[in-house]
Amino acid sequence: MERLCGPKLPFWVVANQTLHTDSPDLPVCFQLSVLSWLPCVYLWLACPPYVFYLQRNNRGYIMMSIPNRVKTVFALVLWIVCWTDLFGTFNEMHQGDTQPPIYFVTPLVVGMTMLLATFLIQFERLRGVQSSGILFIFWFLSVLCAIVPFRSKILQAKFQSEIPDKLRFTTFYFYFSLVVVELILCCFNEKPPLFSNVDTDPNPCPQSTAGFLSTMTFWWFTSMAIKGYRNPLEAKDLWSLNKKDSSEEVVPKLLREWDLEQAKAHSAEDQSTQALYTKPPPAGESNHVGEGSSPEEVEVEVLLSKQKTPKKPSFLRSLIRAFGPYFLIGSAFKLLQDLITFVNPQLLRLLISFTKQKDAPTWWGYALAFLMFFTAFLQTLILHQHFQYCFVTGMRLRTSIIGAIYRKSLIITNAAKRTSTVGEIVNLMSVDAQRFMDLTTFLNMLWSAPLQIILALYFLWLNLGPSVLAGVAVMILLIPLNAAIAVRTRAYQVEQMQYKDARIKLMNEILNGIKVLKLYAWENSFKDKVLEIRQKELNVLRKTAYLGALSTMAWTSAPFLVALMTFAVYVTVDKNNILDAEKAFVSLSLFNILRFPLNMLPQVISSVVQASVSLKRIQDFLSHEELDPESVDKNNTATNSSVTLVNGKFTWAKQDPPALHNINLMVPQGSLLAVVGHVGCGKSSLVSALLGEMEKLEGDISIRGSVAFVPQQAWIQNATLRDNILFGKAYNEQKYRCCLEACALTPDLEVLPGGDLTEIGEKGINLSGGQRQRVSLARALYNEADVYLLDDPLSAVDAHVAKHIFDHAIGPEGALQGKTRILVTHGISFLPQVDNIVVMVEGRVSEMGSYQELLQQNGAFAEFLRNYSLEDIVEEEATVALIDDEDFPDDALSNHTDMVDSEPVVNEAKRKFIRQISVISGDLENPRSRSVRRRLCSERKHAEPDPEKKLPKVEKLIQAETTETGRVKVKVFWEYAKAVGPLLTLFICFLYGCQSAAAIGANVWLSEWTNDAAQNMTQENVSMRVGVYAALGIAQGILVMVSSFTLAMGNIGAARKLHYALLDNKFHTPQSFFDTTPIGRIINRFSKDIYVIDEALPSTVLMFLGTFFSSLSTMIVIVASTPIFAVVIAPLAFIYVFVQRFYVATSRQLKRLESVSRSPYTPISLRPSLALVLSEPTADAMTLY
Repeated sequence: MERLCGPKLPFWVVANQTLHTDSPDLPVCFQLSVLSWLPCVYLWLACPPYVFYLQRNNRGYIMMSIPNRVKTVFALVLWIVCWTDLFGTFNEMHQGDTQPPIYFVTPLVVGMTMLLATFLIQFERLRGVQSSGILFIFWFLSVLCAIVPFRSKILQAKFQSEIPDKLRFTTFYFYFSLVVVELILCCFNEKPPLFSNVDTDPNPCPQSTAGFLSTMTFWWFTSMAIKGYRNPLEAKDLWSLNKKDSSEEVVPKLLREWDLEQAKAHSAEDQSTQALYTKPPPAGESNHVGEGSSPEEVEVEVLLSKQKTPKKPSFLRSLIRAFGPYFLIGSAFKLLQDLITFVNPQLLRLLISFTKQKDAPTWWGYALAFLMFFTAFLQTLILHQHFQYCFVTGMRLRTSIIGAIYRKSLIITNAAKRTSTVGEIVNLMSVDAQRFMDLTTFLNMLWSAPLQIILALYFLWLNLGPSVLAGVAVMILLIPLNAAIAVRTRAYQVEQMQYKDARIKLMNEILNGIKVLKLYAWENSFKDKVLEIRQKELNVLRKTAYLGALSTMAWTSAPFLVALMTFAVYVTVDKNNILDAEKAFVSLSLFNILRFPLNMLPQVISSVVQASVSLKRIQDFLSHEELDPESVDKNNTATNSSVTLVNGKFTWAKQDPPALHNINLMVPQGSLLAVVGHVGCGKSSLVSALLGEMEKLEGDISIRGSVAFVPQQAWIQNATLRDNILFGKAYNEQKYRCCLEACALTPDLEVLPGGDLTEIGEKGINLSGGQRQRVSLARALYNEADVYLLDDPLSAVDAHVAKHIFDHAIGPEGALQGKTRILVTHGISFLPQVDNIVVMVEGRVSEMGSYQELLQQNGAFAEFLRNYSLEDIVEEEATVALIDDEDFPDDALSNHTDMVDSEPVVNEAKRKFIRQISVISGDLENPRSRSVRRRLCSERKHAEPDPEKKLPKVEKLIQAETTETGRVKVKVFWEYAKAVGPLLTLFICFLYGCQSAAAIGANVWLSEWTNDAAQNMTQENVSMRVGVYAALGIAQGILVMVSSFTLAMGNIGAARKLHYALLDNKFHTPQSFFDTTPIGRIINRFSKDIYVIDEALPSTVLMFLGTFFSSLSTMIVIVASTPIFAVVIAPLAFIYVFVQRFYVATSRQLKRLESVSRSPYTPISLRPSLALVLSEPTADAMTLY
């Protein structure tokens, strides 16, 4: 530096002129080099990766605004100011006044950096950056480094009569003013970029447009916090989700990575299989000359045999590739925060040293106090940025995992559905996905904790020397204990999840059949079954809790044991080792830093163990075989047939025998095909095969155009009747009315309290079976598909209604004429009107042809008709009598008793009989009956709804789930305390108080110990000091273990009582509650909320008690040592209580809203062909009706 600054400008001077003085200052060379170059070095290092990032992420183009112009002009002026200094130096050299090289180098470097800043200002504008963090930090560093020269030049002007270097004095203050203005301008955002995706959201999240300063301080959230403090938040108050956090973004990202992972695994498996086929044949089986195997062949065989186990696709790798890069940004913040953490112990060392030096300048104390505050402030900013990235990653993980599981549940094979129960799938989406979200918060502790431990031990070594190795030995001895606990915990977690799956599966079955269960008074029997599984679950949970208590005791005592062993060895190995205040309390601050990673590491390991169990469960589920989406060819244009099936052979599961054999089917465009046969002959299986729901073993299927499917059991949504029919389509009045008329739904609208705007309950609970079936059929009609697959839609309605639906909707003159229809039916009276008939017998096509052709063949179909001949005669008389009645009422088609809702046993025979009621083919040509039918339909078709008639206001059947508002009532806490046990609760609090008292006693004793050493400078009463310190620490450890065990017992007891109360209440709840409450809402109480009580709440209670008593003990110690601090407690408490209430008001309500939003999920048991809605949104989609 002497070459740069010359002999007259030393880089550093004696400490007495800089530190040990009441007016400190830094040398001019130091100011011109280090302070001037530091911001420049930062910007040049940050620029290349930042420019590369901007090249890859173009957000649009921002018009040049006035602030942008001002920033650009001021940056150019800064360059001119710097080069004015440079040219002034050249001028001085020209005049013979030679200056040191530093006066040439610094203006040149700073000037070039200002040009770079100007370039970045404009490049960011062209790339759509509204707020620049890189430039903000640069201008902040520039202002910070310019403060010292700013003060120096003022002092110089103050103590000298004349300013010697007026040019540089003037240019510097120009420079300082412009840099401050640039910093202020950097705090404001630019306008949104042009040519970017226009955000039409009425309530967008301000985070996406927040500036760098607002992002770092979370200022963008202030408006929501104020709103939540003033009034309880509602769902409408919440901002819309950022697009990059939405499921439409994160779910496909994970699925892409998972598909790649599966493709790699399959390719590796194929290569392994190909390699295995090249294995030499065993001796005695070879057809080649020379049948003996050489040693090389045997070696090849052994090597190839190792490849027999194919590598499974790793779901973990997919998660890392999808969300790892974003999470690594949070990891970088965590690394920075860990390094800053160790600055405060060094500042504490300097502060203790300052208190010992009576002649030290006063500004030392202020500077150290400010540095400690600034370090803590910076550490807080960085730590919460780390948490923000972790929380967002966790949210994206949970969203994507739930989406992946839900999509998988819709497309797994029937064999996979046998192994993955509904309870397991619900738990995968609620519990297992939540575990990943919980893990990401502290996942970085896996590497951060060892790093903090290593750094703490390094500084302890500098402070206490080799004595630290005794503490290291204690930590190493605790590792096997923790490993053993982790292994056992993992085993218990697997077992617990199995019981949880079984419990949720049983609860799902109970809730789906709650009406039958209540009618037969089976509540107690099923309650005992649930409680039996719950007891097994709690037994495993108790073992896990006891292991957790043991782990908590070990790691809570670890920092103290490390400190005890270190101090004891330090004072005993050498008499000259004196434990003074500086060594003791700096070491204690390092031990306190050590406490967090040592406490968190077992919890993180436990969370990793739980997440690994969940990971394996999710990976196994996502690895299930899927239905082949290519099994049905939807783009076939080779033939004129709408549906073609050649040599089809299908099974429900590959290991099962085939359910359909040698199926050959060709359905011409616009024809009506009926599929008939006895019960169990494979009619519905044939429809499932056409939908791609079965495993295709042989043959080819092709379907031309879009497909609509009407299942036997109608699928009704919790929505209005109109919404159930429209199913997302645009409303067309004429088309809608025609569909209602064709499906005989028009008279029902007069009966329903709100007409077609009546809300339909979950599963169509307030509709009869026939009404549900007709709504399902009307939905299919309104969709206007090309091919209709109708799986016995007329079985749930009366015979005369079935005739109306066939004539007006399905039949040759119905609304679907010209469409291709495949009708599975038991009603033989409709068969003369169909184009072709397929007769199924034991999974095979027995006969196929027209009605007359099949009668002439006198085969299985003729036998089938002869069996029902008597019923046809009776039916003919009844139906003709109905048609001949001129006073046939309009609502007779709907005001009937649907057979599915009648008494099941008594009317089963009647239903089979009435299902056949219709007229034979000869009477269908009766002109009088046909004219009557047409007249009735025509009258209905032209009947206009009365515009004056207003539908009455109908109360909602399914009420939205409400959330509590305001504070959590004391009654809630009291209920949990009662569940734990009031006396046990008090005893737990007493134990935690004793634990904190022991910790206070240990610190007070250590303070006395250091005072002895300071007064006597000898090691008196060492054994007594060490012994008492050890006794207090051991007492603390025992109290921790006892309190943890007691808390675990209380929490398990509370979990049992609360679950029993919930279960008992639901079994005694009237049926009306289940009719108006979605099953998802109830299942959520038994899955997610019980999980919170079982596992999340105990750890929260543990954390609360530990923090409360720790804070209380800290205040007691400070007041005891510095009584004047008691004056500050009241205003500090007021501020903290206000901040806490301000924060909790919003946080609490957001938690409630989040809990409510979990409930309304579609039950997994309603899968049939719903996958077709989600996976094929194109015009050729197969859609469920």
